[in-house]
Amino acid sequence: MLNGTDLYALDISGASFVKACGGPCTEGCVTLARIGLDAWALGDSKRPGAQPLRFTTEELDAAGIDPARFGLNV
Repeated sequence: MLNGTDLYALDISGASFVKACGGPCTEGCVTLARIGLDAWALGDSKRPGAQPLRFTTEELDAAGIDPARFGLNV
């Protein structure tokens, strides 16, 4: 939870996802979107019907994922 906010309660219908893979994408890719202050959605372009997972900036950082690397402001 992020300051008492349920990340899955955040509306992501207008979120703008970008490709967030580490190399050339030929088959599909992980996608990433900012969905709030210190809140992110991580999707899978190979499974467009699957609900994206939600993470805080701290959680992405712990996993070694830097949104700035993919053109997203942190």
